[in-house]
Amino acid sequence: MADVDIEVRINGTSYRRTVPPRLTLADFLRIDCGLTGTHLGCEHGVCGACTVLLDGEAVRACLVFAVQTDGSEITTVEGIAEPDGTLSPVQAAFRDHHGLQCGFCTPGFVVTASAFLRDNPSPTDGEIREALSGNICRCTGYQGIISAVKAAAGSDTGGKG
Repeated sequence: MADVDIEVRINGTSYRRTVPPRLTLADFLRIDCGLTGTHLGCEHGVCGACTVLLDGEAVRACLVFAVQTDGSEITTVEGIAEPDGTLSPVQAAFRDHHGLQCGFCTPGFVVTASAFLRDNPSPTDGEIREALSGNICRCTGYQGIISAVKAAAGSDTGGKG
């Protein structure tokens, strides 16, 4: 099958590339675009480490083909911070509330939490746990992560993302 031309905006920058039809979005981001914050854990959509925003919706980048994103806006963990490098409220809360652990799963949690808080800026503990249930962390009991999302929700702009 022939390669396909695509154009996408990633973190505010336009990318034009010719890609194989079966190249995953995760591999496109990491290899073709050099955006290595999107991590590959399971490559089956189970762990959530590869979560990115595709036209504002949280998706598993390992389950989406790059060609499916033609004409789309993608936000990776690298695009969550402000353009001047100021951490988003979610990123700052993960730092301040020990939600980082080893850091492998952190990008997926940060992107997931950012989208969740954008849509639900005042969640209950149960809603936070449900929203994050699709992300796996092998290092912790999730308490720091839950605390970080609660802190971000309590900030003035907790739902940025």
